Amino acid sequence: MGTLGDYLKKLRGKESLRDASKRIGISHTYLDTIEKGFDKRSGKPVKPTPETLKLIAEAYNTSYEELMILAGYLEEKEEKKELSDKDEKDIAKRLQKFKEEIENSDGLAFSGEPLSEEAKESLIESMEYIFRQTQKINKKYIPKKYRDEE
Repeated sequence: MGTLGDYLKKLRGKESLRDASKRIGISHTYLDTIEKGFDKRSGKPVKPTPETLKLIAEAYNTSYEELMILAGYLEEKEEKKELSDKDEKDIAKRLQKFKEEIENSDGLAFSGEPLSEEAKESLIESMEYIFRQTQKINKKYIPKKYRDEE
């Protein structure tokens, strides 16, 4: 997938550093440093804390586990390697759209009770798992000559 910084830049897209950093809850200079991967004053590599990665994951609606892997806190699971960068980007887009639909829906309920924020988050995490599993299963049934090789 590349570096943490590259992944964060891709997630941020055209949003400014200042706007993204406000949403995350960190300074724009620190976000810039994380995206570059090193502190320009000392030249040393930067490794954000798990707490910072959690804030970033929540703000960008992305996988906390993925950020922890890219930052070097967790080992990448063998199954993660089955998905290409394009697959990851597609999953992120689908997940973002799903999350927006959940957040913008009025009257979501389960067994007659309104969904709590915790229940909504659980639903979103479950959908991420479903999107990933579906993508992996679909890859098994697409003939190699029709697959995009990256």
